[in-house]
Amino acid sequence: MERDNQLRQKKTIVISAVNLNRGGTLRILRDCLSYLSSMAVNEDYRIVAIVYKRELVDFPNIDYIETQWPKKRWINRLWYEYFSLRKISKSLQPVELWFSLHDTTPSVLARRRVVYCHNSFPFLKWNFRDLLFAPKIVLFALFSRFFYQFNIHKNDYVVVQQEWFRTAFVRLFNLHAKHIIVAPPKVAKSQVDVPMQKGAKEKTVFIYPAIADSHKNFECICAAAELLWMKGVRNFEVLLTISGEENKYTRWLFKRWAKKVPALRFLGYLDQTTLFHYYQLSDCLIFPSKVETWGLPISEFSRYQRPLLLADLPYAHETAQGNEEVAFFDINDYQVLAGYMEKIIAGDNSFLNPVYARAIEEPLVQSWEELFTKLLER
Repeated sequence: MERDNQLRQKKTIVISAVNLNRGGTLRILRDCLSYLSSMAVNEDYRIVAIVYKRELVDFPNIDYIETQWPKKRWINRLWYEYFSLRKISKSLQPVELWFSLHDTTPSVLARRRVVYCHNSFPFLKWNFRDLLFAPKIVLFALFSRFFYQFNIHKNDYVVVQQEWFRTAFVRLFNLHAKHIIVAPPKVAKSQVDVPMQKGAKEKTVFIYPAIADSHKNFECICAAAELLWMKGVRNFEVLLTISGEENKYTRWLFKRWAKKVPALRFLGYLDQTTLFHYYQLSDCLIFPSKVETWGLPISEFSRYQRPLLLADLPYAHETAQGNEEVAFFDINDYQVLAGYMEKIIAGDNSFLNPVYARAIEEPLVQSWEELFTKLLER
């Protein structure tokens, strides 16, 4: 009884993130709860997190609601978002802030409501190969715009990672720009110190770190590497963070190119420490992904001040700001990419250009502390 009275005296913040259990989105959830865990010590707030598994994000000073049921099927997810969470919100009243960290705006009762939108699939220009290898992603691209739109105007704020995303949301959903907060993600720094190689290298090393999904467009790099190999260019290698065994798409990639182009190295999944080790050994990052909210490897690799060959898409132009040596290519034009790679192998960086930083309009936050100060301000 005493604990119930203490909880009622505190203002409740709910973080709903039952769909986040891997990759960059899980990192966002962990960073968010890490900050709230420390905030709850000194502030008069009760933090409730609705998560896939507590063990993935187990921080102190937080009450957890754990469930895997919504992630089993899309119909489960929709029912949970628009019916189950409303019941949960009633049981937690009064709720000061309900913050949905995964794109959809649930039907809940709260004084303030906010949604974090990091799914860029509404902007994916898919093709037949995507339909063949990842039909679920194509369906997600077709329908995610409608999931975004439902209830979105009931939020006090929408949080996105880039200015281009804010502009797109203003256009797509008729939102006012002042209600969309740009919150660039925090970029992890390397914890590995590998000495730089001096003098001429036997091989130029390119790297593309990405998960094994068809929209990551590995085939563009593979085709470019094949073209160079057929021309007799041998002094290079391309590091790919897939094994060729993850799914139908990567099995096709491996079968199509692994033996034909020995320069391609299928490394498989790399933990962060190992990935940063390979960053240190690489001369150039290639990033041909068809759609991203941010493109985190671009930011991670930027600290090494080496060339970037990037998809000619809005996310890459914005993430690459501040870099001195960048070239952009059409995501379907492997021949242009091969030409760029050949020049870098030959030591010709004259075609690379700087991407100058541009000021981002308010509202803009640079940390979780700034974000929650904004969300909770009177």
